[in-house]
Amino acid sequence: HAKNHPGEHELEARIASYELAARMQDAAREALDISHETEATHKLYGIDDENTREYGTRCLIARRLVERGVRFVQLFHAGQPWDNHNSLHTSLPSACLKTDKPSAGLVKDLKQRGMLDEVLVHWGGEIGRLPVVEGDPKTGGRDHNGQGFSTWLAGGGIKPGTTYGQSDEVGHKAAENIVNPNDYQATIFKLFGIDHKDLYYLHNGQEQKLTVNEEAKVVEDILA
Repeated sequence: HAKNHPGEHELEARIASYELAARMQDAAREALDISHETEATHKLYGIDDENTREYGTRCLIARRLVERGVRFVQLFHAGQPWDNHNSLHTSLPSACLKTDKPSAGLVKDLKQRGMLDEVLVHWGGEIGRLPVVEGDPKTGGRDHNGQGFSTWLAGGGIKPGTTYGQSDEVGHKAAENIVNPNDYQATIFKLFGIDHKDLYYLHNGQEQKLTVNEEAKVVEDILA
């Protein structure tokens, strides 16, 4: 029957995908409802403060999604507040104010719930900023810099309290223990139990690796 009616498998797969979507939408309402969280939890994430409420709510929802089995959660800070090409003196402190407490609250909450050993938190962007002013020193900002910048990781097999790497004397580029994007991805893959050398996908008939087909090393010194 399966050989004579191959289209039925495609139909069954389509039906299953729609049923899954319906179940996800139904479950999402409960997962996104933070009204039943305690007052202490709201304070931990800064939801009681208008400065941190938006990002804090996103961090709390992220924890709730992970609790319910979601394997990857990506948070955004609305409005690109880190793209400080101007008004650096006001825009950067504002962005830090909105994110520092909720980010710390997320890590603390994961730890106190016994989840941090299994959950990897990555915080950062795709590029850094130059150590010099772009434009007017009073109203200017800082342009993009891909030669040296920092991210932080917590939980999920990362060695706590570790600082790795150092920039040059003016903060323009990485100078010691340089970690390129491929090294970074290879390290995260290892924490996921994946060997980056064995992982590839097909693109236009070619085998492509997420480490961009270039040499990559796992940064063992930051692993617990």
